[in-house]
Amino acid sequence: MLRLGALDVPDGRFVVMAIVNRTPDSFYDRGATYELAAAVERVDQVVAEGADMVDVGGVKAAPGEEVSPAEEIRRTVDLVAAIRAAHPALPISIDTWRAPVAREALAAGADVVNDAWGGVDPRLAEVAAEAGAGIVCTHAGGLPPRTRPHRVAYDDVVADIVTRTTALAEAAVASGVDRERVLVDPGHDFGKNTRHSLEATRRIGELVDTGWPVLMALSNKDFVGETLDVPLDQRLTGTLAATAVSAWLGARVFRVHDAAATRQTLDMVASIQGTRPPVRTVRGLA
Repeated sequence: MLRLGALDVPDGRFVVMAIVNRTPDSFYDRGATYELAAAVERVDQVVAEGADMVDVGGVKAAPGEEVSPAEEIRRTVDLVAAIRAAHPALPISIDTWRAPVAREALAAGADVVNDAWGGVDPRLAEVAAEAGAGIVCTHAGGLPPRTRPHRVAYDDVVADIVTRTTALAEAAVASGVDRERVLVDPGHDFGKNTRHSLEATRRIGELVDTGWPVLMALSNKDFVGETLDVPLDQRLTGTLAATAVSAWLGARVFRVHDAAATRQTLDMVASIQGTRPPVRTVRGLA
């Protein structure tokens, strides 16, 4: 069983984690949900489109203007509180690598710490444990936050992913995080080139086989754009293809920009697998 806040996720069920960023310089929406009212409206929209949880972030992953912990807290904590008030049972994750930010967001109602930078702040797991929250343990190749890979090389990228993420997961449990609330993320594009990210997708079953629930953050990333030679606004098809493959191979949670299309893709995969019945079956019967 995977547990995300108040949501228990049995085997065979896929989770859509919708991205709601309060950043003025987001690579995807260029600040469309930076204002609090717009962010809250976006949460309502993605929930209506089938999102199971939302991921709140206040600092874009790419290099850019410095954002202090205090500013990150200002951007995220009131949004977390507003979401919790509007959607009492909706799981919320806070996308941060900083323990002070995580502590404030968890106090405001977040359920999961989404650490996209691979444990650079070892206090994150302790903060999650103190709050009874979950944590996402991500492979970032050892890079500092908000840095891009340059000629990065691995003897075996998937072996490195498995080793680093499972070590972080075990450390989180040792710090007191409930084992059922720990996820691992191969970290597409983080500390990786496009070939690395494609290999991580192709071999994601090796991470699934560790027994830790796997989260995939694939949405509109550069590896999709480079693979298909398409700009940012044309990456949905490639993202959904990678999503379907990853779901078929056992990944369970998908962090996405387009909740509706992802929900349909994952529902179709589940129906093909036989874990979700079709909504109606009148063909050949009427």
